[in-house]
Amino acid sequence: MQHRRIRRTALIAALIGAVVAAPLGAGTVAYAGVTAPVGNVGKFKQTFVENFSTTASANGQFAKTYANSWQPYPDGTAGTYWSGSQVSARDGYMDVTLDGKHGAAGTFGTPTGAWSHVGGKFSVRAKATGGNGNGAAFMLWPSSNVSSDGEIDYPEANFEGSPMLHHHSMVAGQEANSTSMSTGVTWRSWHVYSVEWIPGKSVQYLLDGKVITTVASNVPTTAHRYMFQVGNWGAAGHLDIDWVSTYEYTG
Repeated sequence: MQHRRIRRTALIAALIGAVVAAPLGAGTVAYAGVTAPVGNVGKFKQTFVENFSTTASANGQFAKTYANSWQPYPDGTAGTYWSGSQVSARDGYMDVTLDGKHGAAGTFGTPTGAWSHVGGKFSVRAKATGGNGNGAAFMLWPSSNVSSDGEIDYPEANFEGSPMLHHHSMVAGQEANSTSMSTGVTWRSWHVYSVEWIPGKSVQYLLDGKVITTVASNVPTTAHRYMFQVGNWGAAGHLDIDWVSTYEYTG
């Protein structure tokens, strides 16, 4: 399994996107607000939802309690990721503790179903406190671990910056190139970040239920997993995840 390390530096200065001044259109689903969405919407069939309502400590209890919702990288992966010690659940949130020494990473979903998304909708409600110099990358990553099968990153940025989207090239040798855009919001407030992926056709990026852009090139057609990574550097803080939901694209 390939374990992709998030960008240590923000990369924002090198990106081609600009701050979004206003939504570009209406989303295909209503903004879920502070509650996890329930039920199918249009051509998207809900297959998974987790709202982290059961309190669970780190160092074993979280992994056991949420074994059907969260598939962490093995502790010590790449000398960077230690989800066992850093991830817990409190107050209805998945709490990723940032200590400047230990990162965390893993995939959302069941042990068998987390790796086979071909199209769908993927949503997370998240915010961060502290953690300056560190950052997170939520992504759809190819289950093949072949980067030219397509990489979709949203949201991704250092926590002191504005969350970005990066829609990567699927041309072999050019995978680092991306169509990129800033959301213009802050990690310090709760927001819902969603991707609506129709295989081979389009990817819509939504912020709080509103479409901010649609990309119709370099659209993946193979199985992906929905995951996140947090680095092992920067100031102390927390990344809190309120809920996660995934949907199957039914055509």
